[in-house]
Amino acid sequence: MKYSEIMVRYGELSTKGKNKKDFIKQLGHNVRKALQQFDDVEVKAQHDRLHVTLNGADSAAVMDRLGGVFGIENFSPSVKVEKDIDAIKATALAMVKEIFKPGMTFKINTRRQDKAFEYDTNHLNDLLGGYILENVPGIQVKMKKPDLTLRVEVRMNGVFLSGQTIQGAGGLPVGTGGKAVMMLSGGIDSPVASYYAMRRGVKLDMVHFFSPPYTSEQALAKAKELTARMAGYSGGIQFIQVPFTKIQETIKEQVPEGYLMTIQRRLMLRLTAAIAEMRHAKGIFNGESLGQVASQTLESMMAINDVTTMPILRPLLSMDKTEIIKVAEDIDTYDLSILPYEDCCTIFTPPAPKTRPDLEKSRKYEKYIDVEGLMKEALDGITITDIRPNDKFLNQNEDVFAELL
Repeated sequence: MKYSEIMVRYGELSTKGKNKKDFIKQLGHNVRKALQQFDDVEVKAQHDRLHVTLNGADSAAVMDRLGGVFGIENFSPSVKVEKDIDAIKATALAMVKEIFKPGMTFKINTRRQDKAFEYDTNHLNDLLGGYILENVPGIQVKMKKPDLTLRVEVRMNGVFLSGQTIQGAGGLPVGTGGKAVMMLSGGIDSPVASYYAMRRGVKLDMVHFFSPPYTSEQALAKAKELTARMAGYSGGIQFIQVPFTKIQETIKEQVPEGYLMTIQRRLMLRLTAAIAEMRHAKGIFNGESLGQVASQTLESMMAINDVTTMPILRPLLSMDKTEIIKVAEDIDTYDLSILPYEDCCTIFTPPAPKTRPDLEKSRKYEKYIDVEGLMKEALDGITITDIRPNDKFLNQNEDVFAELL
């Protein structure tokens, strides 16, 4: 079937009050950004629906992109025909035959914007339903929960028919929930936390700490490619890489072994908060899950959070690892996350880190290092990369993918 339009429904977005138009405007912007590779596609974000006019573009490729745009509840590929009853009947029949399987039930659901059209909704339902019953042997009418609902919209500019409803990503349009930064490691958890943050409309910048020569270029490339996969939900993300080698070496030399991890995390959070302020972000997201590792106990969180008053948001806090892995598989980040390139969180890890660090001792041991000087040097050395959906950084390592998968 050659589709002419994708009709998009808003879902949660439709419940918004006086600021609904701002949400719709942002969604329209995000959809245009997601579809910018399709030169001829037109996007019209209206009060009740968003319409994507294909103008000959590949409908399957367009729908694949729409499936990752937050704020879309579902969408339907549609065919436009003239306001001629014979043309409407022919298209309805062809659409049903394309989808039909033995024993299938159906109904017609007509909406009429053009009140001057000669057939009202009930009459059109009856005409089309009867025509399909006559010409599709074995099909049956069922008004409640049919296998197929053929939607017919009589608008001012033509009649639009659709027989499929495809689930969208849901949530809120990215950009309507404010701006925050994400502490992105190369592991499984932080991309999943990023997904949940963006699903609530938050625009993210990714902050990644790297420690050459202890961490490899492949580890950095993996973090960038994870960002590229997440960028599919927002149209693009800025990746901020922070040099962390000197800070880690200094902490290892100056701080008691049991507190290496706590002081390291305090410095990471200090730097992330400073970057967030520089970029006018209002919060910090991370991938912590309560009790998963030593730095994610309540005592550790209190000792680490002490360095900033900025909100620290943990979408995965109460999830267990199997739940997180399932989401990572669903959003296509798991295969990347398990690649064996270590990030800076895994180096210099003491054999027995404090799982319940004391806050006062944490403050005391942090004073053993030049916090301000080290932070300034790290902030002066940051590099920012604009990353687009599906940018590639690990192509040279396809043999590693094949071995692991």
